[in-house]
Amino acid sequence: MKEREYLLALSAFIPFGPKRIELLTGYFGSAKKTWKISQKKLLEVGINEKTVLAFETFRKSFDITEYLKKLEKLRIDYVCKKDKDYPENLRNLENAPTILYTRGKLKPSDANAIAIVGSRKMTSYGREVTERFASELAGFGITIISGLARGIDTAAHKAALAATGRTIAVLGCGLDSVYPPENFVLAKEIVKSGALVSEYPLGHPALPINFASRNRIVSGLSKAVLVVEGAEKSGTLLTASSAAEQGRCVFAVPGQITSPLSAAPIFLLKNGAKMATNTGDILEELDIQVKVDREKIEKVLPASPEEEILLEVLANEPLHLDEVVRISSLDTPSVSARLTIMELKGLVKNMGGGVYRKI
Repeated sequence: MKEREYLLALSAFIPFGPKRIELLTGYFGSAKKTWKISQKKLLEVGINEKTVLAFETFRKSFDITEYLKKLEKLRIDYVCKKDKDYPENLRNLENAPTILYTRGKLKPSDANAIAIVGSRKMTSYGREVTERFASELAGFGITIISGLARGIDTAAHKAALAATGRTIAVLGCGLDSVYPPENFVLAKEIVKSGALVSEYPLGHPALPINFASRNRIVSGLSKAVLVVEGAEKSGTLLTASSAAEQGRCVFAVPGQITSPLSAAPIFLLKNGAKMATNTGDILEELDIQVKVDREKIEKVLPASPEEEILLEVLANEPLHLDEVVRISSLDTPSVSARLTIMELKGLVKNMGGGVYRKI
């Protein structure tokens, strides 16, 4: 066994965890030595007897060769914290996963990632806002991170895919299963252009206790976290809290003050989160280097048939959004979203009052 395979084996023993594994491997000198250390020495360094006995049983039954075969069969890879392709956004965080399992591909460009999180019981407003932010950000080559949960998470992943962008789902279970099960097909779609990731070994179920731990990876993989909706005691606040502890920027989308699902964003806005009403708020605050290169814009125009139509409509004079919709025969949400993207690209300018002109 190689050192990274001993790390894989150690991390599969859930009662240890990243901090303890780091302490043990540092104290004993390597993952190999830690894996083979006597029960007596484990007790001497402060591991309680119950955990030591459980570890002894685990390492006697754990077959690394068979485990690696299962990973290969399921097309699941793994990266160790010291590997060069371990996500940079995670590497230096306290309690970063020792092992990160992946299905699909992680890319260096994932360093420019935004997490979008919110309520599992989203409103129609929450869906609309999520789809707009996710599609526009993904259209700029920004990776969308979320947790594959029902509601806002699912809407964010789907919108990123619909925009032919990248999205990464962080699971609170082993990657040999999908939770919630109704997102099985969505998970398969994500793998084609993005990735599923988890710190949990094969066979580990989606327990409630896992999700707080999962949330730190959602925020840790990201440059910032955008909170769309959430109740007063929502798990969304845990993700925002993790983000703040990790030094990440937290954005919140304002909602109706009469809606219970506005409680989390309102709380965050009152306590230092930045308001986000469009994608420009996020890009400007973080100064993210997006894929659009102004020097290349003229060479690749039009970027889409819709952009070609809108540029033609605005060719002669500034027009109000309603006029653009009427002349183009496109629907209002599509025109509004596309004009926002075009403005960020530097193709059009919002003159105020819903009036746009071509640059």
